[in-house]
Amino acid sequence: MLKGKVAVITGGTRGIGRAIAQRFLDGGADVVLFGVNRERGEQVVKELAKEGQRVLFLPVDVADGQQVEKAIEEVMRLFGAVDILVNNAGITRDGLLMRMKEEDWRAVLDTNLSSVYHTCRLVIRGMMKARRGCIINISSVVGLMGNAGQTNYAASKAGMIGFTKALAHEVSARGINVNCVAPGFIDTDMTRVLSSEQKEALLRTIPMGRLGHPKDVAEVVFFLATPGASYMTGQVLTVDGGMVM
Repeated sequence: MLKGKVAVITGGTRGIGRAIAQRFLDGGADVVLFGVNRERGEQVVKELAKEGQRVLFLPVDVADGQQVEKAIEEVMRLFGAVDILVNNAGITRDGLLMRMKEEDWRAVLDTNLSSVYHTCRLVIRGMMKARRGCIINISSVVGLMGNAGQTNYAASKAGMIGFTKALAHEVSARGINVNCVAPGFIDTDMTRVLSSEQKEALLRTIPMGRLGHPKDVAEVVFFLATPGASYMTGQVLTVDGGMVM
C-alpha cells in the first residue's frame, strides 16, 4: 500500500517508533530511522531489513537543528524525497514544577517539540512542490489531560497538538495531510519503570483494563499514512484504551 514511499521516523529504534517502522516496511515503504544510539540503530536495521526494500539508520539528535538539516539532506541525496514524516522522538524528565531544573524543562521541550519544528520545516518545501505528503506527530494523552509531575512533558505534547493543527491549516490545500496521534499508556521502556502499585492504579483509569502495545499505535499511524486517510487533516486520534473518554 505504501510501495515506493519514503518514510522518516524520529525516535525509530525502539518502542513505538520501532513498531511504526516495522509496520511501514510491511506496507511496502522504504524507511529511514533517526535516533541517538548508533549501536542500537544499526542492530534494528539488521532486524528489520527486508528484501527489495531499503531501511537506513542515521544518528541524529533531533533537538539539534543542524544535525536534523544534515540528516534530511542525506535522505534527499539517497532517496530523492520524503513522502511521510513521523515525529516520534520523545523523552521525559519528570518532577514537580517547584523542583524542576531549567535544564530538565529545556531538554524535554527541545527534544519533544522543537524537533518537530526542525523536521517539518525542512521537509515541507519538497512536499509542497510535489503537492503531496503526510506528516504524523506522536503526541500523548498527557498533552490533552495533563499529569502531575510532568509539566514539561505535558507542555511539549500539548504544543505538538497545536503545531499540528496550525501546520494543517497552512499546507493541506497543497495535498499534505498533517495529523496527530495521542497514545495513552503503552508498554514500552518509558512505562516499565512504574511500580506494580502504580500500574494497578493506572489500569483502573483505563476502561479496556490493559496497557497498550506499540503495535496498537503503529496500526493507527500506518492508516494515517495510507490513501484511506486522505481526507483527514488536523486531527488528534487517541489510542488509549478509552482513558481520555
